[in-house]
Amino acid sequence: MQGEPMHQGLAPEPPLIWLLAGTGDGPPLAAALLERGWRLRVSVVSAAAARMYAPHPQLALRVGDLADDAAVAQELEQHRPRWVVDATHPFALRISERLARVCGGRGQPLLRLRRPTVGADPGGGPARCERLAGLEALAALDLRSERLLLAIGSRHLPQAIAASNARAHVARILDRPSSLQLALAAGLSDGQLACLRPSGAPQPGALEPGALERALCRRWCITAVLCRAGGGRSEAIWHGVAQQLGLRLLLLQRPSGPCADGLPLEPLLEMLGHA
Repeated sequence: MQGEPMHQGLAPEPPLIWLLAGTGDGPPLAAALLERGWRLRVSVVSAAAARMYAPHPQLALRVGDLADDAAVAQELEQHRPRWVVDATHPFALRISERLARVCGGRGQPLLRLRRPTVGADPGGGPARCERLAGLEALAALDLRSERLLLAIGSRHLPQAIAASNARAHVARILDRPSSLQLALAAGLSDGQLACLRPSGAPQPGALEPGALERALCRRWCITAVLCRAGGGRSEAIWHGVAQQLGLRLLLLQRPSGPCADGLPLEPLLEMLGHA
């Protein structure tokens, strides 16, 4: 007697992680999660950032800002991730606070990536490194003989320029229209700006890390750099450039916020496990 035919359905989809990240930590973290069998939805701010993520059948990209709590709630309702992982920049307080607020209110599991500290060796990192609690601390510094390169993003340029008494200001910004508009509104001219795409992880054949930054400093005769203690590749590059060229490095400390209690990379991956 012939039995009933066996109908084999499609294999169930792996559970989903919603990862919010940029071009530094995001791509390697995404690759590690995909290797562990997770399905990923990655949120990035720009199309340029999206291009840093290698295509994968279990990877979907969302490009654009999450403007308010309702936008985060809509993503959670529509995609129902097993985990949300906040790997945004330590200075991106608004999105981290928004994620904490909305996920907490919905009982949505949320993990945060904590970037390592750069230059925390016994010698204190590069010579002439001065750590600032905030941009307002610039007002207490004598920068009158300095040509200051601002590598802090475009949003805070007006506050930095207003507080600084540097002899000259120039800025490195992202190559986005909004970044250029903010920089010009802060009083910087075209000749004081370098609009650059996010570099992401080093690629074969690319310039060595820091080569472009060193070239900018030499081109503009920079004597001091203001950057953020973000703990990522960009901060490490500025530490190296300042040391190599003998520049005065002004380092904005990380603000207190939700990212302060995050997990380093390996403990975070261990917490997430395999799909």
